[in-house]
Amino acid sequence: MYPVIRKLLFHLDPESAHEWSIRGLRTAQRIPGILQVLEKNMSIRDQRLATRCGQLHFPNPVGMAAGYDKNATVYPALAALGFGFVEVGTLTPKPQAGNSQPRLYRLVEDEAVINRMGFNNVGIVRAATHFSKLSRPSIPIGINLGKNKKTPQKDAAGDYRTGLRALYRYGDYFVINISSPNTQGLRDLQEAESLRFLLTDLMEERQELRDETGEIRPLFLKLAPDLSREGMKEAIQIALDLKVDGFIAVNTTLSRNGLKSPNRNEAGGLSGRPLNQMATDWIRYIYRISEGKVPIIGVGGITSGKDAYDKIRAGASLIQVYTGMIYRGPAIARKINQELIDLMNRDGLSSIGDVVGIDA
Repeated sequence: MYPVIRKLLFHLDPESAHEWSIRGLRTAQRIPGILQVLEKNMSIRDQRLATRCGQLHFPNPVGMAAGYDKNATVYPALAALGFGFVEVGTLTPKPQAGNSQPRLYRLVEDEAVINRMGFNNVGIVRAATHFSKLSRPSIPIGINLGKNKKTPQKDAAGDYRTGLRALYRYGDYFVINISSPNTQGLRDLQEAESLRFLLTDLMEERQELRDETGEIRPLFLKLAPDLSREGMKEAIQIALDLKVDGFIAVNTTLSRNGLKSPNRNEAGGLSGRPLNQMATDWIRYIYRISEGKVPIIGVGGITSGKDAYDKIRAGASLIQVYTGMIYRGPAIARKINQELIDLMNRDGLSSIGDVVGIDA
């Protein structure tokens, strides 16, 4: 059915299509029994797909990336679509409208998207209300944190600390997003001095929250694909020195190499198929530099089980999709998981954990 639905959605501008899909999932959540039917038909239950990262158990390695469920309103429905985990956000302390529209562009010829959304979201207070009211699925829920556009650079750490404290009880893991290209100056926080200050501050806040609650929530650092090798290596080493729990590789790119679509020159971050190999190469590099000591969540251009398998072989413990669902439909998690099983059977491997880092 999705090819037909996709034609209808692609007649809408991309942001309207996104809002309609969110409304559809919210409607599904309100109808008794619908999520159970979805889960029965969309989930693949196979122990070979299950994995652990620290204290967290993932029923399968395929997650929904941040950017889709920006305001924490449809993660129960996404769980029912067969995802092994869902990351919500990016959430900022204060609500913000984001950049002016239009700010989202399909590149159909390239199976890609360019966005310059600018962290549009309802803020942490309303998000906390959503978390408190929605049913909790049995998969891990990550929360992606950002800073408000108007927050001065010198006060950025305060925004991340505020978000971590306000939402600590609701997230199973947290992501420090300093790599979006759509908030002016944000990527400067990846530079060594700023990064060390920010992560030191956040690790102290996490320790305080651990002491208060008795719960430890992993912190992941999301990195940009446009860093130099030296810059990436330095960022990884700082994060490892400060005992950050893992990395997400990678965010959207400013590169426009090889694109065909008329929209290719729009400003913003590029995601989708053109990012696939770049993301895989960065995962392999990060895995080598970190010596496989911490988990990597791989994201960028994944539309098939082979794309996911390549990233896991390169060093990713988990993978995420978003743009791939736009082009391949809501059954993408099921499709990728089934293909992962087929590929493991082909290679004589008995679990996802056996695949991680084989090519690194």
